[in-house]
Amino acid sequence: MEKVLPGVFEEFTSSAVLFKRLSATDIKPLYDLIRSQPTPDLTYFKPHGFDLRSLQAQLKMPSFLMMGAFEGDKMVGYFFLRFFFNRKCFVGRLIDKDQRGKGIGLIMNKIMYETAWRMHFRCQSTISKNNAAVMKAHSKNMHMVVLKELRNDYLLVEFVKKDKQANN
Repeated sequence: MEKVLPGVFEEFTSSAVLFKRLSATDIKPLYDLIRSQPTPDLTYFKPHGFDLRSLQAQLKMPSFLMMGAFEGDKMVGYFFLRFFFNRKCFVGRLIDKDQRGKGIGLIMNKIMYETAWRMHFRCQSTISKNNAAVMKAHSKNMHMVVLKELRNDYLLVEFVKKDKQANN
């Protein structure tokens, strides 16, 4: 990860938003970002606990890569990769309610996908079919392939490189 991540951040940059790996000093801004979102927006986003202690513990987990999108000192997005020993990782993201629709999520996706692919991990996620905003956001995602339907109206999806899609 230490070899891959700097190159990915360098390749996928933005003049308005800084994307970086989170450190201990970023936990409070992450906590503030999560708390400032409308409760319904967090219904389907539950990768870990959202209290300060849980966020601090999550940051220390070597199998969990926490990243953020910043406009100045304000965190406007949070995204992560959770790695597993079977060379799969799960991804997720949250964008501030006032920053959606500005392309931040597209860059976050590129960073997550490329990090996983360059480390030779399969990049996956679960998505609720009842989460209209996420279903709409992924409807145009050319990297997404539905692997199977899960219980409670969830989908298991994988994000694959274009060249791999052509071979399937």
